[in-house]
Amino acid sequence: MKLTNQKHLFSIPEEITYLNIASQSPSFKAVEQAGIKGVLEKSNPYKITGDSYFEPVKEVKKLFAKLINVNDYNRIANIPSASYGLATVANNITLNKGDEILLVESQFPSNYYVWEKLADKFDAKLTLVSMPKTTKNRGEKWNEAIVSSITNKTAVITLGNIHWANGTLFDLKSIRKKATENNALLIIDGSQSIGALPFSVEEIKPDALICAGYKWLFGPYGCGYAYFGTYFDNGNPLEENWSNRLNSENMSDLTSYQPKYKPLANRYSVGEHASFIHIKMQIEALKQIINWTPKSIQEYCKEITANAVLKLKKIGCFIEEDNFRTHHLFGVELPKQLNIDKLKTKLKEENIFISFRGNYIRLSCHLYNTKEDFNKLVNCILACF
Repeated sequence: MKLTNQKHLFSIPEEITYLNIASQSPSFKAVEQAGIKGVLEKSNPYKITGDSYFEPVKEVKKLFAKLINVNDYNRIANIPSASYGLATVANNITLNKGDEILLVESQFPSNYYVWEKLADKFDAKLTLVSMPKTTKNRGEKWNEAIVSSITNKTAVITLGNIHWANGTLFDLKSIRKKATENNALLIIDGSQSIGALPFSVEEIKPDALICAGYKWLFGPYGCGYAYFGTYFDNGNPLEENWSNRLNSENMSDLTSYQPKYKPLANRYSVGEHASFIHIKMQIEALKQIINWTPKSIQEYCKEITANAVLKLKKIGCFIEEDNFRTHHLFGVELPKQLNIDKLKTKLKEENIFISFRGNYIRLSCHLYNTKEDFNKLVNCILACF
């Protein structure tokens, strides 16, 4: 399916050029209305029934399971943040002294601190695979370095499908193969890729996949999703949520305490995950993403960015080669002679929103963006030499 521009589904003002969804997504109108409906429902709590705590949650899990190609929605947990999901994972891993946890350089803090703490707990070692200094074939060389760093000492490999700051695409198939050969767990942070880049749990077989929900999944801030594989089937949750216990739907008998959890990943869902405002918004968001398809979103982003990428490379910017980066999110290393302070002022004047990362800018786009948005950005950069 070839997608056309979808800005009419959003409330973004015409004069705004928003190229920063990797920080926070805008709601489309259907998500906005779903949130308002949830707020009004809370105003009339007598309309909230027992089913309200369970049926919408099942729908959300089924939708997310469909998005990532998981057959059983019971392998999905509702989480409030990526850090909560990663903490749940780490809480259920036991290491031996000298084991290694493999990360890539400059991971997002939520996917670093939790592993540093786990390594300290078991006297294990954090191994960081550095990004190659060269720009020539950098993505390819980085992937080769990651795969070659996996050894029989590696117990856990944890990284994103892409690098959160520059969009470098990691070869998860090769990493999974090497992980399996060395009996290592593969934990993926999908916060900057799931929803905009095709991903299949059946294909990659991660042991866990953790996603913040407020970026490419268009949910409200404070929601997220986690997939847990068989390694975690009998683990310990971070909290004891009443609704995660077997037969909790029978609300008149809740004090007949139930020792068993609901099956599989249900035990890991956060308390109050049936949030009547959040859940309604999440359902509308996931329905729309599935309708668009991540493949078509990725193709659209490639089409609207292609000319700008060529122009930026011609003026001395470094952008990773196409086959080792994504098109919905990518980093641009600016030429040293460019005046960054002037660029920031120019962007503010033109109402262009992007992220700065040192001498890099991170561009992230979606279906509300156009080629003209990127032409406007390129003209701002050209004016700052």
